[in-house]
Amino acid sequence: MISKRDIIIVGGGLAGLTAAIHLQQKRCSVTLIERQNYPKHKVCGEYVSNEVLPYIRELGIYPLKNGAKDIREFQFSGLSGKALSIQLPLGGFGMSRYALDHLMLQRAIALGVEVVQKTVEKIGFQDKQFKVEMRDTTLYADYVLGAYGKRSGLDVTLSRKFIKERTPWMGVKMHYEAAFPDDVVALHNFEGGYCGLSKVETEAVNVCYLTNNKTFKKFKDLAEFQKEILEQNAQLKSFFSNAKPIFNKPIAISQISFENKSTIEDHILMIGDSAGLIHPLCGNGMAMAIHSAKIASECLLYHFENQTSRQQLEINYTKRWKKAFTQRMRNGALIQRGLYSKTLTRVGVQLLQKSPLLLKKIISSTHGKPLSDEF
Repeated sequence: MISKRDIIIVGGGLAGLTAAIHLQQKRCSVTLIERQNYPKHKVCGEYVSNEVLPYIRELGIYPLKNGAKDIREFQFSGLSGKALSIQLPLGGFGMSRYALDHLMLQRAIALGVEVVQKTVEKIGFQDKQFKVEMRDTTLYADYVLGAYGKRSGLDVTLSRKFIKERTPWMGVKMHYEAAFPDDVVALHNFEGGYCGLSKVETEAVNVCYLTNNKTFKKFKDLAEFQKEILEQNAQLKSFFSNAKPIFNKPIAISQISFENKSTIEDHILMIGDSAGLIHPLCGNGMAMAIHSAKIASECLLYHFENQTSRQQLEINYTKRWKKAFTQRMRNGALIQRGLYSKTLTRVGVQLLQKSPLLLKKIISSTHGKPLSDEF
């Protein structure tokens, strides 16, 4: 007997959980497949722009009622640590992925989403249906959303172009016990990378930084790298001198790709980091994951209600995804390129200190407006 589902979402991070909740709320039948156990800490900035807050409240998710920090101020420093601060145009909230993913999972289960904890090994499309293969289980579905993150074995089986290229980027995350304002998100530059700091619901300070392998491989380990490179920035040196690590060791990921990705692969609608990754310095990755899931969900619902073709569904999704994200991803790439020039960074910080309005415009160029229904 064939085990058939209406909609399968592969990957249970922010994008996958958002789409599952949205579609199940609209009385679709959703199966969510996630290979890792919940809850789990992930390499992530753990700052979410308020552009998505009205939307996730509609989904029944209330971060601030569950301890998230209300973040209103942005602090930025160049390589030396000379800093400037501004009020964020929209603000945001600070919440660990450990807590936010778990909160969203509980909401999805309460709505009736079927959650399967297995690893998907292969996805195929034939005769107008998907075949989703796991080690000891095969499921079939009319529609599949790919929400499995930045990099996966599925990208290899789907022959995605970006997966063939090696990338120099790695991310490192650690929670610290330290004195830090509840309402601030900070971005501090160092040679070969940058580091974000913000508080989460446990009162811990999340520290997450991106660096390149060329800079990192000069040192024997993360501790030496932190001391010799990150702490060249006076802001980071001051923070680490009084900070106590909470995890046994940092969490790290490598081979982070910022290359262009296709939003559709073999009729799978890609969402979240599976569709594209904005440079972390923009502080907009989590909001974009949620927003992309909203777009995919709305496109699917429009497709069901209007009985459009699968081709039209894919065209609509791609068009809306590009309209929402292409320009801000380009802006993010340009900003990151500038930050890797010591001269540009120094001149840029001096200019921004004289014109805080310019910094607000730069932030707005990598963020969206508060979400609303578009169909």
